[in-house]
Parts: sequence; structure tokens; C-alpha cells
Amino acid sequence: MGRAGTPRLNRDACRIHWDDGTVRVGFPAPLRNTLLQMLDCAGEDAFFAALESALRQALLSARDMAWLARHLPLDHRWLLAFARSDADSGLESLIRLRLHRIGVMVRCQVMIEGVGEVDFVIGDRLIIEADGRENHEGSAARIKDLGRDAVASALGYETLRFTYAMVVHDWQTVEDAVRGALTRLALS
Repeated sequence: MGRAGTPRLNRDACRIHWDDGTVRVGFPAPLRNTLLQMLDCAGEDAFFAALESALRQALLSARDMAWLARHLPLDHRWLLAFARSDADSGLESLIRLRLHRIGVMVRCQVMIEGVGEVDFVIGDRLIIEADGRENHEGSAARIKDLGRDAVASALGYETLRFTYAMVVHDWQTVEDAVRGALTRLALS
């Protein structure tokens, strides 16, 4: 213990993550380095959501993307090409990535006359909406969403809405609902 009972820093106990470049202790690493470490420590989904968020905020240059392409493991480099700069949230990034993994292609940020912009459309008639907490805590937002869903239904669309908790903690239910809706729509 140091003065006044404060713990003394044990430099031997510190783990400096591997890195390529000139990262110094006490200073933030460049975002590209952080993303690369994130893939290793937090996995592909977290990496992809953070990557799309960084692209949305224009925090990565073409040089950073080229650096990532050189340093990412070969089996993860496709994520750079798949990433977009128009994802409105990490939740949308996760949905798009996970649906892609099961072979379901989506159109993003689609404008539907009378309904407005929706998060995703699959095929001709299935709308997928990601309802993050920040946009749907109040009852007014919920009422607006239900009205949009009713208009979409009158136009021949089916809408599936998924919460943050469902996407992050109960993906199998989301996947089953999407597969079920696609089967129903193919039969109708």
C-alpha cells in the first residue's frame, strides 16, 4: 500500500495489449488499433458494430481501413467490405450481420411511401425494425410505430419489431421469427 492506504501500482501486473505502432501507456490507442484488439477480445459481432459506428461518424480514414485490411485475420477481412456507413445503430449492424450469416439479404434504410423510412426490407414485403431503448421509451413513440405498422400492413407488408434485448440476448427467437415470416410470405 502507498500513502493513505491507496494501492500501489504494480507494473508487473499490468497487461499491455499487443499492438502495431506507437501506443503509449496512459494515452488512447488509435481507433484502428482499438478495433483490431476488440475483434480479438470481444468477438466479431462487437467488432462489426463498433466498425460501422466508426464509419457512420467518419472516424476512420481510407488509410485506417487499409491498415485494418492488412492486420485483420484473413477470415475476418470480409467484414470491412460488408460494413456500411449508414447504420443508424449498433443494433442495426448486429441484425444485418447476423441475418447475412444465415443467408438472408436485407435492403437498409428503405423509404416506403406512406410509411417512411424503415430499418430493413427483406424481399418485397417483410419489414424489420430494430427498436432500441433510446427511441422507444415513451408511449408516443410506440403509438407512432404502431400507426406506421398499420399503414405498412395495408400496403401488403408484414412488420417484425425486435428490441435490443431480443437481438442481443435472444437472437434465436429473432432468427426463428424472420424465418417463419419468410416462409409465410413465400406461401402466400
